Amino acid sequence: MTFEEVKAALFVRSSFGMKLGLERMREALRLLGDPHRGYPVLHVAGTNGKGSTCAFAEASLRAAGLRTGLYTSPHLLHFCERVRIGGTAIPEERAAGLFEEIVRRVPWALDAEGLTFFELATAMAFLEFTRREVDVAVVEVGLGGRLDATNVVEPMACAVSSLGLDHTQWLGPTLADVAAEKAGIFKRGAPAVSAGQGREAAAVLERRARDLGIPLWRPGRDYRFESRTAREFCYQGPSGFCVRPAGPLALAGAYQRANAALSCALLEAAVSRGLRVDAGHVADGLVHARWHARLETVARDPLVLVDGAHNGHATRALARSLPEILRGRALHLVVAAMEDKDHAALLAPIVPLARTLHFCAVSSPRAADPHALAAASGRPDATVHPSTAAALEAGRVAAGTDGVVLCCGSLYLAGEVAAALAKRAPAFMPSERL
Repeated sequence: MTFEEVKAALFVRSSFGMKLGLERMREALRLLGDPHRGYPVLHVAGTNGKGSTCAFAEASLRAAGLRTGLYTSPHLLHFCERVRIGGTAIPEERAAGLFEEIVRRVPWALDAEGLTFFELATAMAFLEFTRREVDVAVVEVGLGGRLDATNVVEPMACAVSSLGLDHTQWLGPTLADVAAEKAGIFKRGAPAVSAGQGREAAAVLERRARDLGIPLWRPGRDYRFESRTAREFCYQGPSGFCVRPAGPLALAGAYQRANAALSCALLEAAVSRGLRVDAGHVADGLVHARWHARLETVARDPLVLVDGAHNGHATRALARSLPEILRGRALHLVVAAMEDKDHAALLAPIVPLARTLHFCAVSSPRAADPHALAAASGRPDATVHPSTAAALEAGRVAAGTDGVVLCCGSLYLAGEVAAALAKRAPAFMPSERL
């Protein structure tokens, strides 16, 4: 089976949408020999920051000399980015072989009631981690937690990154509802760590941890970090674990300091269960982690940044990081979003900071109408463009040599901007959280 054939098959599955629940996944993995049980797992849920937390943690594990597996979603440019061994995406031929094996061993996988796109991708990751004999896997939840396809694992430790209102049609309308779904990844015997949360969400996480008899470490109470800037980061954990990197954090933005601290806490919790990592390895991972589309510089003259912020909670954090980056320079925004997002909430924190606004639609059936986004911005000077490439070019022209262009609103947009700058098409970009 070629990778082109795999792409075609997965595109068909993506049209089936989301089917939350674990029964199909458990049965499929049973037929595959339960590959998710062959290695320790660090499991990470959350609304914003979970991908960055995974990247920091995985880089630290590699610094310790461990063979790592990393499973994240969505991808930016290529499906194979979702499954990494030792920090490197698996090759297309390997992905095709994994898919073919799953279809062969799970006869109903492609039936109408078979596995979804995300379930197939998750099974491919678990199977590859077993085949490659990883020492430890870092696994990011796709959506929610309790009913997410990744929640078949029995983690060594787990983490919940910053929570906000997103995917409310599946997770519920309140932060308490969202927190309850995320806390569904907690398991007996596995210590849990959390980023800073609002009172309502924190109470739900605490209650779930208490019911399971597991510790839940929270910032300010159980672990602490100091960081006036990315160059002055220091983490202190409850067992005396002290991390002080020799250089700046690898990922830009003030919000990344909380993600770095959460990854430190997750690794410290895993060390308490026998993981072979020390504070020096973690410090090294924090300065060498790589994660795309998180205030990532993709071009200069003018400076072009991409950020995957796609909800109001994320754009508020993004806005707080911008003064340190802009340093008085004018900001020019390029924005696209998905139709199911709260556009007013997404735009409110960043629109007042922008000198010019450029809206476009990405190549997705779920893309929001850019005219609706422009209207939601409340700015009569906002402009609408026929494509990502056109919006990007307009933003760069407006910025001249001294301004800053920021592209945000969707990870789809981040992928299309990267492709436009490279003058090539993204390879296989299905829905963000399938």
